[in-house]
Amino acid sequence: MEILSIKGTQETPEILFDKAAGIFSISGKSLPEDVKEFYNPVLSWIEEYATSPNPETRLKVKMDYFNTASSKMILELFELFKGIIDGGHKVIIDWYYQEDDEDMQDAGVDYADILEIPFEFISYQPLND
Repeated sequence: MEILSIKGTQETPEILFDKAAGIFSISGKSLPEDVKEFYNPVLSWIEEYATSPNPETRLKVKMDYFNTASSKMILELFELFKGIIDGGHKVIIDWYYQEDDEDMQDAGVDYADILEIPFEFISYQPLND
């Protein structure tokens, strides 16, 4: 399966999905002009991955910010991972949030509650630029 690698910009997150290496990560900001155009290739990749997933998948999500339209696409993405769990495979979502960003922490808690899938919450201190 080909690696999905999308370089992050000021408006779109960096995405790296590499089945062979077991790397699944999304990080940065998500406020693309056209969320469907941006996320459709990501959703398609996960759909293909779901047909033959690794025994364990650990998705690292480290978002600084996402808009409402992106939050709906992220939910769709998580729903695909829930399907992998429902198929008998292990999926863990590592939800990173800056220790002083309660909104981002709450967003992760909301996703975990809605989907009833395992989330691990990891707070971190931002690096000073």
